[in-house]
This record gives sequence, C-alpha cells and structure tokens, in this order.
Amino acid sequence: MGYIRVSTSGQVEDGHGLDIQEAAIRTWSKEQGHRVVDVFRDEGVSGSQEQRDGLEDALSAVRFNGAEGIVVASLDRLARSLTLQEASLQQVWGSSGDVFAVDTGEVMADDPDDPVRTFVRQILGAVSQLEAGMISRRLRRGREHKAAQGGYAYGAPPYGFVAESGQLVLDPDEQCVVLNMIDMRDAGSSLREIATHLNAYGVPAKRGGAWHPQTVARVLQATDGNQIVYQT
Repeated sequence: MGYIRVSTSGQVEDGHGLDIQEAAIRTWSKEQGHRVVDVFRDEGVSGSQEQRDGLEDALSAVRFNGAEGIVVASLDRLARSLTLQEASLQQVWGSSGDVFAVDTGEVMADDPDDPVRTFVRQILGAVSQLEAGMISRRLRRGREHKAAQGGYAYGAPPYGFVAESGQLVLDPDEQCVVLNMIDMRDAGSSLREIATHLNAYGVPAKRGGAWHPQTVARVLQATDGNQIVYQT
C-alpha cells in the first residue's frame, strides 16, 4: 500500500512531486519483494494537517481491508507533525502492519528494550516539524511584507485568475472552465468524473498538468467561498 503527499498546489498540478514519489515507492517495493496493491494520495495538503482523506484511506486499508503495510517515499511524507506521525505509526503497528520509507527502509515498531529507537525517530520527526514551521513562518512574513506594499501576496493565483501588476484579475478562459465545473457538479457529476472530463478534452490545470479530484474540489470550494465567476 503506497501513500504519497505534496503540500503545494504547484506540485499537485504539474504532478512532478507525486509522480516521483510513486515511482520511487513502486521501484523500491519491487526490489524488496513487496507488491503495491494501491496508492493513496493527498494533493496539496500540508503534512501537519490532521484531516487527510488519502492518509485515512491508507490507514483504513491496513486496519480493515487486509493490507499488510504502508510504504512512503520518506517519513515526512507521512506527516510533518510529530503527534500525527506517531499516531499514524501506532495505528499501523496496532493492526499488525508494517511501515516502510524508501529512503531509510522499515520504520521499526517501538521496543521497550530499545528506547533509543523511539527517541531517534521522534527527534527526527520533531526536526521535520520544526523545518515545516520555519518554512511556514518565512512564507507568512514574505506574504505580509508583499501585502504591505499593496501587491497580491498569497502565492500562485487561484484557478480562474491571473496576477497583473500585483493584483488579481479574472482569466476569462479559466472562468469558463469553472462554470463548466459548476454545471457538471450541479448535474450530479462526481469530482472524479469532472476531472476525467477535463482531462479527456485536453483542458490543462493551472500549471499545465492533469486534473485530479482534489484539484477540482479546491476550485469548487473557492467558488463556494464567493469567488467571482466570469459570465458571458
């Protein structure tokens, strides 16, 4: 059972980070004699965020559906919050499952006769959490500084908009795609069906990559949050 995650929308839409993680997991698993029966993904989701559908599905596959373990590219893809990392590991181990990281091998379960094992793992998890916090603080301060100068300060513009001279303006072509998404959703189409439809017709995501259900969900959530929609 593979699990992959990227935290930024850019990584999601160009597929680069996800593709590399999945390829690494499949190659390592084949070399080690494991069979990957499925790969769950969280796209554009922070490693410190507790609610992650892909991670929950992966953990449930071990607990209830007979999967023997989870493989991640590295332990920080599982979580960049120490408490979430430890809770996830305990769920897998509590279900007699194994956890493997491509870069370090098996993540060994706690052993009361070897407290150093737990100590080292948790120290590395705390370092990963600190690194994530430092990156978040640096980005937040950069956004605040840019906003103080009167410019758009929140990363890549959301789908349907472009940044011009430091301001968000509507992108008519992308707004038409947003309207199409809304129409399909209101007609009962699932997120996966909308993504499949857009990919089949060659409609590129924000950075030119393929659409995924969670990418569609973010666009629709922005619309529900009073995003201005272009209308002809």
